[in-house]
Amino acid sequence: MKLCPHRIVVTSFAAVALSMNLFIVEGRASDAVTNAVTEELPAITAESSLDVLLQYAALNNAGLKAAFHQWKASLERIPQVTALPDPKLNYGYFVRSVETRVGPQNHRVGIAQMFPWFGKLKLRGEKAAHDAEAAFQRLEASRLMLIYNVTDAYQEYEYLYRAIEIVAENISLLKQLEGVAQSKFQGGGSYLGVVKAQVELGKLDDRKSSLVDVLEPVRARLNAALSRGPNATLPTPKATRAAALPTDDRQLLARLADANPELKVLAAGIRRESEGIALAKKDFYPDVTFGVDYVQTGDALIAAAPGNSKDPVIAMFSINIPLWWSKLRAGVKEAEARKIAVEEQKNDLNNRLNAGLKLALFNYRDAERKISLYRDSLVPQARSALSVAQKSYEGGTADFLETVDAQRLLLEFQLQAARSLANREQRIAEIRMILGSDL
Repeated sequence: MKLCPHRIVVTSFAAVALSMNLFIVEGRASDAVTNAVTEELPAITAESSLDVLLQYAALNNAGLKAAFHQWKASLERIPQVTALPDPKLNYGYFVRSVETRVGPQNHRVGIAQMFPWFGKLKLRGEKAAHDAEAAFQRLEASRLMLIYNVTDAYQEYEYLYRAIEIVAENISLLKQLEGVAQSKFQGGGSYLGVVKAQVELGKLDDRKSSLVDVLEPVRARLNAALSRGPNATLPTPKATRAAALPTDDRQLLARLADANPELKVLAAGIRRESEGIALAKKDFYPDVTFGVDYVQTGDALIAAAPGNSKDPVIAMFSINIPLWWSKLRAGVKEAEARKIAVEEQKNDLNNRLNAGLKLALFNYRDAERKISLYRDSLVPQARSALSVAQKSYEGGTADFLETVDAQRLLLEFQLQAARSLANREQRIAEIRMILGSDL
């Protein structure tokens, strides 16, 4: 995004919110930008999807609104720094009038305007424009962070719901096994099976209670991202699956430097400091002031004097003298050091983002592998093993402990499959946030 002091990029906040993609139109910063934040919030119902929550968050999230108005404020800075300084109006009253040949001087009025050296205003405007560009990228980073926070919390919310359902299904299954054990005991069999079933039921009830308790802080985290109260009603989560990422990680790593908004913030900062160096060098040149003075003159003592009571007009010209060169050279060195500092910050951030992206990609691939392993292989096998163990126990050819072990294994595999599905979606959201763009 290229910004200049006279033509800038303006974004409608409502468009940002509705599509979760910044809709950019060219124009001037004006009150229309503020008035754009008028879109009605979508209703959150029991059937609302993740997309509806994302739209709601974009319109309602206080952090995103703050970033938007910080960007808007930075746009308004441009016309301020590119304008000339206010002119100075001078007025003088002669307490003792000065008698001249053409009459006494009573009042003096003057106006003066300072003009910065050639190029100074343009450089100041470009610096402010780069500040606005950086603020725009911070807004984009806030948008991507909001998408990640909502998606991450929603996926955790969905996982907990699914985990509670899985544990409840296993409780029902174990109750059936307990009934079989009770029947065997009443028929003269061992009571050990009944005791083991009841112990396992107690453990599963405790596990379900823990999952239900964890659900509350996750609800609060999701509501916080939506800028709602912690106890606000949320929809029943639905399974959401993003498209798979490209298989070549090098493509994603190559996109990082050009797409990440935090890197773009520092890139804009480097350009800003480059303009600062040029502006510091301009301080070696003087600023120029032009002015006009008018002196009101009374009647001369000698009425016939030439130019009697004629009011003089004086043209004025002045410059400041950049005399203290050591101070000016220090200003240039300061600007150069600032640029180097931002360049090093950008290099450091780029290294950390690359490492973070590689870790996120590893975790994504690991989740993909585990989904295939647990959902498509281990869960069906564990279900078959439990069915065989249950029939063997009912037929009296297997011990109850073997059936319980098979049930435990099925439960763990089902929970691992659900956890892997949630991890996959969370890692995709994280990778999108790091890359700074939709994939």
